[in-house]
Amino acid sequence: MQNRYIMTAFGKDRPGIVADVTEVLYENGCNLEDTSMSMLSDEFTINLLFSCSNDNVEAVLLDECRNLETQKNITAFIRPLKEPRQTNQEDLPLYTLHVEGMDQAGIVFKISRYLSGNKMNIVDLKSTVKATPESGTTLYLMDIQIQVPESVLLEIIEGELDAVAEELNIEITIST
Repeated sequence: MQNRYIMTAFGKDRPGIVADVTEVLYENGCNLEDTSMSMLSDEFTINLLFSCSNDNVEAVLLDECRNLETQKNITAFIRPLKEPRQTNQEDLPLYTLHVEGMDQAGIVFKISRYLSGNKMNIVDLKSTVKATPESGTTLYLMDIQIQVPESVLLEIIEGELDAVAEELNIEITIST
């Protein structure tokens, strides 16, 4: 039986950080299933979903995570997934929210709270802050891919998100 795990790792960006982390998994007979990797400031972040048929691999990988910290300056955590993969939400329609406005505290919180309160699931969220070319003021940009239950009408979502956008003085657009 294949056991499944999630690993999160991060460290100061440098050539080889991905190789260092994935070598640990490869050397222990693990197979990558899904990954997400990106730069945050000058840190490189790695999220991995992987499987392994070795029932004792978890203890070995916990030691390997400590070795990554001491030898490679990479912080890594591993967690087993006990539940089988849920497939009931995979068929839900996907929409993308694009958010743009002046950077301020609370944008992610207020939008994600609205979404969760209305049973919408965030599948992917990417955001960045950048200076506008005209004035140099800080602009916040975010794209959120969401799953929307079929019972939720898009027109209602748009109207309620307009209220959230107005409160935050930002723009939120929805696309398929």
